[in-house]
Amino acid sequence: MKANNTRSTESLLGLLPILLVGLALFSPELAVAQASPFLTGATSLQTNILAWLTPVAVILVMVLGAMAMANRISWGWCIAAILGIAIAFGAPQIVTWVRGMFGV
Repeated sequence: MKANNTRSTESLLGLLPILLVGLALFSPELAVAQASPFLTGATSLQTNILAWLTPVAVILVMVLGAMAMANRISWGWCIAAILGIAIAFGAPQIVTWVRGMFGV
């Protein structure tokens, strides 16, 4: 009688990993997945770039203003720099706007 009981316990222990894998595969609600790693990394990269770009943009505007005041630079460069700064800092809003246009 004891050998039969050990055999049934071993067969149940053999089925346990298969049961757990099946449960994990067929119940995605239990997998507490937060956000994709790509989205987390992209958000972190964007935050870091904006943190570095803020003082650079301030210094660039000061230099462009001083050079324009001394009449040593073309106004095209000033306009291009201002548009570049606006695009860099407005990128999240621009992406949201474009995604809204295409329904993504």
